[in-house]
Amino acid sequence: MKLTKECLKNHIEGVNYPLYDALKVWQETKENPVWLHFGAGNIFRGFIARLQNDLLNKGLATKGIIASETFDYEIISEIYDKCDNLTLIASLSATKPAEYTVSASIAEGVKASDYERLKEIVTNESLQFISFTITEKGYSLKDINGNYTPLVEEDFKNGPTKGKHAMSVVTSLLYERFKKGALKIAVVSMDNCSHNGEKLEGSILDVAKHWVDNGLVEKEFLAYLNDKTKVAFPWTMIDKITPRPAKEVEDNLVKLGFEDMDPVTTSKHTYIAPYVNCEVCEYLVIEDNFPNGRPALEKVGVYMTDRETVNKVETMKVTTCLNPLHTALAVYGCLLNYPSIAAEMTNPLLVGLVKGIGSEGMKVVVDPKIIKPMNFLNEVLEERLPNKAIPDTPWRIATDTSQKVPVRYGETIKAYLKDDSLDLNDLKFIPLAIAGWFRYLLGVNDNLEPMELSSDPMLNELKAKLADVKIGDTSVNLDGILCNKEIFGLDLTKTPLRDKIHEYFLSLIAGKGAVTLTLSKYVK
Repeated sequence: MKLTKECLKNHIEGVNYPLYDALKVWQETKENPVWLHFGAGNIFRGFIARLQNDLLNKGLATKGIIASETFDYEIISEIYDKCDNLTLIASLSATKPAEYTVSASIAEGVKASDYERLKEIVTNESLQFISFTITEKGYSLKDINGNYTPLVEEDFKNGPTKGKHAMSVVTSLLYERFKKGALKIAVVSMDNCSHNGEKLEGSILDVAKHWVDNGLVEKEFLAYLNDKTKVAFPWTMIDKITPRPAKEVEDNLVKLGFEDMDPVTTSKHTYIAPYVNCEVCEYLVIEDNFPNGRPALEKVGVYMTDRETVNKVETMKVTTCLNPLHTALAVYGCLLNYPSIAAEMTNPLLVGLVKGIGSEGMKVVVDPKIIKPMNFLNEVLEERLPNKAIPDTPWRIATDTSQKVPVRYGETIKAYLKDDSLDLNDLKFIPLAIAGWFRYLLGVNDNLEPMELSSDPMLNELKAKLADVKIGDTSVNLDGILCNKEIFGLDLTKTPLRDKIHEYFLSLIAGKGAVTLTLSKYVK
């Protein structure tokens, strides 16, 4: 059985199928869409689109989602088109057998280059909102030096008909909706980054302002984007691990009777399959601000709340309960040659490290009330990170670490500095995580063998600053990195952590096996 619309007629035992008329939903969605999503990858397919599938199954919705891809068009041609936009979801629990679900909530896959089709969708009055999972980098108009990229500069000059950057394309589409009668819309980032709605709004307003200044669009368009009764940019917090397609999951699906489950690697190096493997645990918290209406997402487990609460939940997750732990496991996992995050959680030293980071952050955690921080942290430590069914690798999590550190560690450090009752000298595990990252950047593991470093926009710059460091050195100076406020959110050379990180780093580079010995020494 191939994953196409034919499988909706002939079911495989043990697989959940849509309880609705998918063909009817697809047709009605194409004619009068309510939801357009940019970013056709796994977090969208395995979580966001599945939420709409749940609503359709419950009879609480009649339409699905139209998905558009802005970066890698082969995702549409090689996965969406060949599978009739269906997704096979493998939900992997640590204690229960995998659950398999065919989701049919995606009615259409559109390449962002098909501007005319996107224009038809966005100018339809029925459209309620546009959402995004294009990663934090997808919103950025500037390079690491704070200058607009040449592509963006070109978009500023060319105006709304020839946009190439994702944010220029979206701003162009909003301009089309404005010309249609200033129709209401919500523009919703669902990316895993801090203040995602603010980042999205800022980029769109930036593009629009340049077009107004260059005389390419009316100033009323900018006023439309700033009119909160017409255009909203809700903030969200999303949390669900959807790692790369796993061979074990593919083999199980083949045993069930599915064909052509092989992953593909696109020319842009996206590794994607007809199926999505993901953890069972999931959280989506959304600011309830939708001028043109929305689906009943609260009926399928989504927290619909106010902006302040979204921000508190996001802050809790990314500064204390999950992301700082993930980053520490990522760099140390690479150094110690662990194949997965779950495998790391069998090492008492690494468990002690992440428990310590969580404990240090818990002293300054922001309690969002709708989710208890300690319950969330315990779930992460006891269920999510040790879940052997999730084939997530340290190497994947280590991607773009320089962009994550200011929030994952910098915010807790700054909170300690602001609280007179706390002493920065008491921080032990967070500086050990930072020192571990520096050791990782040397590009050799604990056995002193070369290892591949994950992609990072600052990788070359950071490696250059560490170029003179040699294993066995007894004196190094990390101030050239520690003083960088862009990386840490503050100048660490002016804090007691400067000497502590140097101490840890010297221990980590002492020789072969020094990483393990350092963890043994400092993690009790």
